[in-house]
Amino acid sequence: MLSNVFANALATTTSRLPLPAIWTTGNTQQRTLMLGVSFAILSNILFGVLYAYSSFLTPLSGTQVFIWRMLSMWAVLVGYLLISGRLGMHIDKLRALRSVKQWAWLLLPTPIFLSQLWLFMWAPVNGQGVQTAMGYFLFPLMMVVFGCLLFGEKLSRLQWLAVAFAAVGVCSEIIRTQSVSWATLWVCGTYPIYYIVRRLQGIDAITGMLVDLTLFAPFALGYLYFFAPSNLAMVAGSGFLIMMLVGLGVLSILTMKTNIDASQMLPVNVYGMMSYIEPALLFILAVTVLGNPFESAMIYSYGLIWLGIACLIAHGIKQLRARKSVPSSIKGQVA
Repeated sequence: MLSNVFANALATTTSRLPLPAIWTTGNTQQRTLMLGVSFAILSNILFGVLYAYSSFLTPLSGTQVFIWRMLSMWAVLVGYLLISGRLGMHIDKLRALRSVKQWAWLLLPTPIFLSQLWLFMWAPVNGQGVQTAMGYFLFPLMMVVFGCLLFGEKLSRLQWLAVAFAAVGVCSEIIRTQSVSWATLWVCGTYPIYYIVRRLQGIDAITGMLVDLTLFAPFALGYLYFFAPSNLAMVAGSGFLIMMLVGLGVLSILTMKTNIDASQMLPVNVYGMMSYIEPALLFILAVTVLGNPFESAMIYSYGLIWLGIACLIAHGIKQLRARKSVPSSIKGQVA
């Protein structure tokens, strides 16, 4: 898997660096937690890069960028699996699904996955960038709710304080703008379902992504051939656009894989709260790269959200220190 290659490289590199003992001597659970945090941070940074990527692909429209992104992701993923010899393994996993119910359960999140990727590429160039970013601010709160209701995860006082700060900040921004757009509701209302269903399925992230992209590839090709033939000819005749679209596919696969792996390694509420990194980056990019105006009134709402993130970081540090202070014999019993 793409993230396994990254994980092996990370392990080799960190073994040579003077890192804190929590990484080098911690138990398997601690190392999994820290690797999940690393994947979450990396994926959120890459999401920020992808958010601004479509602005460099003019004259392609947001929908056209989405179509090409899906095809480039499919090509990169299939190419990687063929070269690594792992394609047959994923096909065997799909062959093991015998009943209609199993296939229906597998395909249930696919429309959500596709619609979210379309919105992500369409919104920045169609005046819905801020509204989409607001959806991503609400998304972690929904993940926290799902974690508590479906998995029985308990929140510490610092986590509750983080949720409270974030909730007040988001509500303040909604009151300031006096509206909630369809883009905001779609992100925060459906994206948690995708992650929760994939988590409950226990389906490997690459297998699920292979299914999603393979199902959509014929529709993408049909769109280019029947509805946008001039766009197809333009891309085919531009070495720059071809190079940029290949890069888009590689970045997209790496981003989605590390993000889904993080969602499977971390508790739902921790993963959900860490997802605040992404909309914060989207906001910064919207102001600095995409040229959206910054309003001073945003400082209050976004400041509260960052206070929530600070509480989450404090909780994580406190948790790691508590684990480190537990005697090794007890750690072995509770690990």
